[in-house]
Amino acid sequence: MNRGTIQDITLFSNALQEEMQLLIYLPPNYSALYKYSVLIASDGKDYFQLGRISRVADELYEEEAIENLIIVGVPYKDVKDRRNKYHPDGSQHLAYTRFLAQELVPYIDENYPTYQVGMGRSLIGDSLAATVSLMTALAYPNTFGKVIMHSPLVNEDVLEKVKSHQDIHAFSLYHVIGTEEKAVKTGDGKLTNFIIPNRELHDLIENKGILTFYDELKGDHTWKLWQPDMKRSLLHNFRL
Repeated sequence: MNRGTIQDITLFSNALQEEMQLLIYLPPNYSALYKYSVLIASDGKDYFQLGRISRVADELYEEEAIENLIIVGVPYKDVKDRRNKYHPDGSQHLAYTRFLAQELVPYIDENYPTYQVGMGRSLIGDSLAATVSLMTALAYPNTFGKVIMHSPLVNEDVLEKVKSHQDIHAFSLYHVIGTEEKAVKTGDGKLTNFIIPNRELHDLIENKGILTFYDELKGDHTWKLWQPDMKRSLLHNFRL
């Protein structure tokens, strides 16, 4: 089987005032002659290592099942850094969403042959990384056309942002949660029920008329739940 390549580069962010590591997956037979959709993964290293997203993409290319796709992983530095950037209350949350939309997207568009339209760009994340993916799409609805969420943290802030969102046709959602996610230990050390607020979020999304795919899988808040869903996530959003 032909394998894609992964570039490990850094990009300085003015919004965050720091160097950001990027893991960029280019598919097998990548060529500047073709156009590519872009999938940006917060928790980037986890998606490559624990989610095995590049391997799954390689298999789907082999089967000629998905469109041309570049996957950009944005790793976090440590648990504190992750919370600061991804949590809606995080000190760098707004700056991180600005980095994704106003710095990373132009950088990718400038250096790779992309479609350069909202429908050609997607965001993916698990847990807090799913939350920041949704919040970024809500803040920049014309920049991103799809959001893939594996077990997002949902609080009042998230629900409020969705409630007040006007442009319901700007993007579509792929939303998965585990049935056992009833007492998840979050970064602040508290045990949080994820499934009830996720059901509330789903009802809200449906009632607003946002295009969504929703599923409850048997399992807990770990990669044992999300990794087996990787293939369906990519197929659902990027099927040829």
